[in-house]
Amino acid sequence: MKRQQMRSLVMALMLTTALPTAAAHAQAATASASKPWMNPKLSADQRADLIVAQMTQDEKLTLVFGYFGSNQEKPKFTPHAEARMGSAGYIPGIARLGVPPQWETDAGVGVATQRESSDPYLERTSLPSGIATAATWNPDLAFKGGAMIGSEARSSGFNVQLAGGVNLARDPRNGRNFEYGGEDPLLAGVMVGAQIRGIQSNNIISTIKHWALNGQETNRMTVSSNIADAAARQSDFLAFELAIEQSQPGSVMCAYNRINSVYACESDWLMNEVLKKDWGYKGYVMSDWGATHSTAKAANAGLDQESAYTFDKEPFFGAPLKAAVADGSVPQARLDDMAKRITRSMFAHGLFDHPVVKGPIDFAAHAKVTQADAEEAIVLLKNDGGLLPIAKGAKKIVVIGSHSDVGVLSGGGSSQVFPIGGMAVKGLGPKGFPGPIVYHPNSPLKALQARNPGAQFVYDDGTDPAAAAKAAAGADLVIVFAHQWAAESQDYSLTLADNQDAVIDAVASANAKTAVVLETGGAVLMPWLSKVGAVVEAWFPGTNGGEAVARVLTGEVNPSGRLPVTFPASADQLPRPVIDGDNSKPELMVDANYDIEGAAVGYKWFDKKGHQPLFAFGHGLSYSTFGYSDLKTSVAGDTLTVSFKVTNTGKAAGKDVPQVYVGPKGASNWEAPRRLGGFKKVDLAPGASTTVSVSVDPRLLATFDSKAKTWNIAAGAYEVSLGASSRDLGAKADVTLAAKTLPVSYDGK
Repeated sequence: MKRQQMRSLVMALMLTTALPTAAAHAQAATASASKPWMNPKLSADQRADLIVAQMTQDEKLTLVFGYFGSNQEKPKFTPHAEARMGSAGYIPGIARLGVPPQWETDAGVGVATQRESSDPYLERTSLPSGIATAATWNPDLAFKGGAMIGSEARSSGFNVQLAGGVNLARDPRNGRNFEYGGEDPLLAGVMVGAQIRGIQSNNIISTIKHWALNGQETNRMTVSSNIADAAARQSDFLAFELAIEQSQPGSVMCAYNRINSVYACESDWLMNEVLKKDWGYKGYVMSDWGATHSTAKAANAGLDQESAYTFDKEPFFGAPLKAAVADGSVPQARLDDMAKRITRSMFAHGLFDHPVVKGPIDFAAHAKVTQADAEEAIVLLKNDGGLLPIAKGAKKIVVIGSHSDVGVLSGGGSSQVFPIGGMAVKGLGPKGFPGPIVYHPNSPLKALQARNPGAQFVYDDGTDPAAAAKAAAGADLVIVFAHQWAAESQDYSLTLADNQDAVIDAVASANAKTAVVLETGGAVLMPWLSKVGAVVEAWFPGTNGGEAVARVLTGEVNPSGRLPVTFPASADQLPRPVIDGDNSKPELMVDANYDIEGAAVGYKWFDKKGHQPLFAFGHGLSYSTFGYSDLKTSVAGDTLTVSFKVTNTGKAAGKDVPQVYVGPKGASNWEAPRRLGGFKKVDLAPGASTTVSVSVDPRLLATFDSKAKTWNIAAGAYEVSLGASSRDLGAKADVTLAAKTLPVSYDGK
């Protein structure tokens, strides 16, 4: 009896003294038998049905209306005291029912801080850019990176992470390509899906974004991405579809742009037809910040939550939505569905059962996670004469450019993670969004000096070609760090900024033993390529990027990154040599005709047109060599399986990424001769071999019939190619496939 009394007393104290936090809401709800939706043994659907049935109309409307999480000057806005200052968004909870608030953070590579915040920037661990993670071709690393940033989000008090960018790189100049997963739907879907799974393993929600066809930043609020249904489903949509199947993200974020002249967040085709009906998606659709343009039209088209209403012209899902439901222009059933989808995701991903609690972060352990990602992301593009790794006997090494004496570059915009220890260089870039330009304080020069104590190092800032050339003359090795900052809200030129091409040319002319390390968000042109001995693509390498670059350059790590995008030799090779639109006219209604290439994105366009790229999709060198043999194919039911042997034929241990491509023989109904059908990263000691088996998703062998809404595999002969890139294909085998029809809802199960 005493024990029971003590329990009652403790419970009473908890209920009367606890602050109104998410944890207290959840504890109180669990303690009450009158809240059956708090039973974790029920399914997420059952729990959502139960809780929505108990909601008042105003409580339902609370869930669908988002606030900004930071101070705002235009329009003037101060967030609720319960919001996390410096965050992207906040949706109040419903204490009566035990519904926790939704605390949202921008999160592509880590926990970001809004620039409007009056607080100091939140300093957190940054993964390499999304395109860098895709360049690892290693889903296990993507999962670990996602788990790491999800953990920091949770420890920082966030339960919704605005991560998971999977838009295909239709144009290499897109300022947000660095956030995404490359140009191929299989690679992007697998890699981003793995990262989302990692994020959500922390009992928080991740989004997947930006739905859909967010292909450029020029006139990003008004541009119309025009494309036919079948082409979209075989390219950009397929990347989303694969990622959603693998990760079940709690939310989908609809994009700023229009699709076939309709705003993405008003598109019945995108949200209702494809996402919710055809794919059976059960989560909710939130708008991007400033992407809501209406009330009834958006709600009826499938938008479930307006984000940060102050970014929109009106609070469309505030009082206007309440009035629209009252007058019947938005059915009551639609509002109920919106509330159910939101709470279902909150139940499914642990927001009720595992309330977020701010806590300590093991930054040292997380630095190792991001460094491992950066090391496997680095792509060795060229290495004539074995210039790299750095020779142990090098006496004089000259390092030039890109603030490599103090740090490494990161991408700008909403995904910006501010570095632990502060910015290595201050005062760079725009004072407002998407600036500032941020360098993480992890110096490649210092990391190289620590690993080469016997060498003399000379640093030149790379601003003057003549001075850089003079410094380079006579050195045993010259390492030029070149950069191209990329950021949300602007597209960039493929030509390196700040006269860097002239610097590299002058240095290479003075010393042939020149290696160039690129810190970019994607492809750039290289007019100096024939003059330099080595080129390394390091992307935006994150918190420990300097260490990662140094370990690859010195050979501590054997490079194993492979390009997730094609590097063009010229902008004239692109479907649109000039980007449509004019950013100086923000209200300009621009059309981007994606029907030019349709589903032939990236390497498929280059293959279709016979263009020779500067560097091919999938390309990447190693300090070792690898051979492939024993290519075999088999077909069982819907699945084509390809097996082969990989052997490390070199003298150094290393990782390789054998790639399988598939295409019909003699057929013209595909968008291109071949598609990536499978890949696998393997780690092999010198002389070691392993047998690899990959299964090809049947949708990669099919074309989509928009009228019938089916995936159709044509009967006939197909060619299976095995190689080291989309243009380095050695072993080939023929396989005969029977005609097959797959439903629109096919998910490989």
